[in-house]
Amino acid sequence: MAKRKRKSGGRKYGKKASQKVKRAMHERKRGTLRSGRSGKKVKSRKQAIAIGLSEARKSGAKVPKKKKS
Repeated sequence: MAKRKRKSGGRKYGKKASQKVKRAMHERKRGTLRSGRSGKKVKSRKQAIAIGLSEARKSGAKVPKKKKS
């Protein structure tokens, strides 16, 4: 299969987005990252990344749109 090229060059995610994800990952490692209304402790690495990207979207950082399932 041929690789698909992105139309516009450059970064897919902005620097602000990677900072938010990095902060979420550190919080998860320390055990202080909590999710949603329930406030349950986040243990999953994937969930920590999702939380970081979600926060980045809300703050207006350059993040691709969510894939519709």
